[in-house]
Amino acid sequence: MSVASTLPWIRSPTKLALLSLSQTRSQIFQTAFNPTSVRTGAKYLRRRLKGPSMLAYYPPQLNLSKIVSRYPELDMVDEDEQARFEDVEYKRKRGKGAPKKQGKGESRRSSGKRR
Repeated sequence: MSVASTLPWIRSPTKLALLSLSQTRSQIFQTAFNPTSVRTGAKYLRRRLKGPSMLAYYPPQLNLSKIVSRYPELDMVDEDEQARFEDVEYKRKRGKGAPKKQGKGESRRSSGKRR
């Protein structure tokens, strides 16, 4: 026989009392009040962000083209860019390069009759 059944003034708390206690506790400790236990994603929002640590994983890359343009007195040459220019020139000589850009009035569409 339990103590609660022998003493009439000791009762277990009602569901409403437990609910209000939980709400008050969440206000005091600034936690989310979720009586229906609906998934909120709060666990993932509290998690530390991955972006800064992922960016810090790799060292910063040197961009040679920026260095060459910023300091022209160093007479540095970007070999990759030079090879690209040579490849474009070689393709242009073979007739495989990009077509020449046309001005505003030189395109095929603009040469048609206007109504």
